[in-house]
Amino acid sequence: MPALHTSAQAIYLMQTFTAAFLAILFLQSGIDKVVDHRGNLEWLKGHFAKSALTGVVPALLITITILELAAGVLNGIGCVAVILLRDSTIAFYGAVISAIAIIALFFGQRIAKDYAGAAVLVPYFLVTLIAIYLLAQR
Repeated sequence: MPALHTSAQAIYLMQTFTAAFLAILFLQSGIDKVVDHRGNLEWLKGHFAKSALTGVVPALLITITILELAAGVLNGIGCVAVILLRDSTIAFYGAVISAIAIIALFFGQRIAKDYAGAAVLVPYFLVTLIAIYLLAQR
């Protein structure tokens, strides 16, 4: 077994952990939106009631659910590929979809004037940007 305290092994571990983190984050969130679609829809209708997005909340919920599930699945498969094949390609694309999902969520929070909710997304976005960079390493 190669030493884990080399730069190459550190990148490998960081690729694995960031892909696993994003898989857990987005699978849990996406699955919750599927399992409790009605509850999420009602909450979002109230959240966006006074915004320009009020009429398109159902379409937005479907869109963000698809983005989150795609990000979670790609990162999950990508994490396994990093571990077994040392190939970060799938996880890289999962991280890119993750960034798109977070930007969509951030946009919605800002439009709804939920500035605290938007601020909560910033650390996740930074982790995602780091993941994109790490997963681009060979």
